Amino acid sequence: MILCETILVVGAVYVAAFIRFGDRETTFLAADLPKALIIAGVTQLCLYFADLYDFRVIGDRRELFVQSVQALGAASLILAVLYYWFPEMVVGRGVFALTAVIVMTFVFGWRMVFEWTSRHVAPRARLLVVGTNEAAARLGRELHRRTDLGVEIVGFIDPDPAKLGTPVFNPGVIGAIEDIPAIVRARGVDQVVVSLADARGKLPMDKLLDLKLQGVRFEHLATVYEKYTGKIAVDNLRPSWLIFSEGFRKSPLHDLLKRALDLSVSLSGLLILSPVMALVALAIRVSSRGPALYHQERVGQHGRVFVLHKFRSMQPDAEDASGAVWAQAGDSRVTSVGRFLRRTRLDELPQLWNVVCGHMSVVGPRPERPEFVRSLTIQIPYYGQRHIIRPGLTGWAQVRYTYGASVEDALMKLQYDLYYIKNRTLAFDLFIMAKTVKTVLMRKGGQ
Repeated sequence: MILCETILVVGAVYVAAFIRFGDRETTFLAADLPKALIIAGVTQLCLYFADLYDFRVIGDRRELFVQSVQALGAASLILAVLYYWFPEMVVGRGVFALTAVIVMTFVFGWRMVFEWTSRHVAPRARLLVVGTNEAAARLGRELHRRTDLGVEIVGFIDPDPAKLGTPVFNPGVIGAIEDIPAIVRARGVDQVVVSLADARGKLPMDKLLDLKLQGVRFEHLATVYEKYTGKIAVDNLRPSWLIFSEGFRKSPLHDLLKRALDLSVSLSGLLILSPVMALVALAIRVSSRGPALYHQERVGQHGRVFVLHKFRSMQPDAEDASGAVWAQAGDSRVTSVGRFLRRTRLDELPQLWNVVCGHMSVVGPRPERPEFVRSLTIQIPYYGQRHIIRPGLTGWAQVRYTYGASVEDALMKLQYDLYYIKNRTLAFDLFIMAKTVKTVLMRKGGQ
């Protein structure tokens, strides 16, 4: 997607130059390639911030068109500012306006081609799901939204033959356990996805072994769900899957490099953002009584409690009567300045000092309060496993899910946290940091 759009945007610059100058500008190809690449870079940066590299958006053409126009409009404004300050970057008289029109046509047309190709031409993996529980249905819904993945669910298997034809998700139940070999052969199934919660002790192992030897792949539902959704389905998880699956263990070198990344980012952030932090502290003191900083106990690595530092966004006596409670949308305890700080995530900046001190990492699970952790550990399986690494200033759950304010939200975020813990790498950390910048600039997810 990115490579093709780079070629298309650069090509649009050359087409616009040819329309504007014809054969008179013979040196354009060699001399102005860097200028064309700048246009492509700014355009694609705006497409990224408009979520147009999120393939869930591509399936909605109306949303695609609106966000494409907004992204390309923003790119035009950014380039206009660059051209004002650096006139030598201008591609030529009249070329810029023509380029904008041609880029819009090329990009929108290419997206339509990509969507059609994903639906009709690209090879599709045909999956048969053994199980009809909520995790199996949720996998079906996720795959239905992601047409770009090239995956099709041919149907579901239920151990009870009486449930044949029962809708689970489009499609529904197409057979029972004993029908699996016949369905695999008749419908060209490439992969059988097994929910152990529904099928344990009920599978005809000898017949399935024959299918395995014939090239049919078998996978746990948890493995397939992780692969396609970026999270681990806790409600369908067994300890054996966690024990025998790849991931989780990292080398001492990884830990050393991650700590070096944490220190460089946090110290640089404190140095660069110190004027901003001083202004934030002043605004808090002027707008409401009480200290600028708020100190609160949180649970860190291995369950150790540490003191987290934040800019105060609530009234100083916000929890005197209620005790520890979840923050809610439109929370009356939040001050006017605090609401802005939360939406822009500026209230989180003092946590950079927690990173320097080693209580936190830049990337990791969100640290929760001990009162919530005690309750959630009882209510949610595997919740305690999120504390095997340092909590993070940002994380996979924070950029993929909205602000958590309930047990249900905590369960959803745990699935992303476990995925991060299992698959964490330095490259993944850098990707999350880039997503965080986008989340903060677009003011998403704050409460």
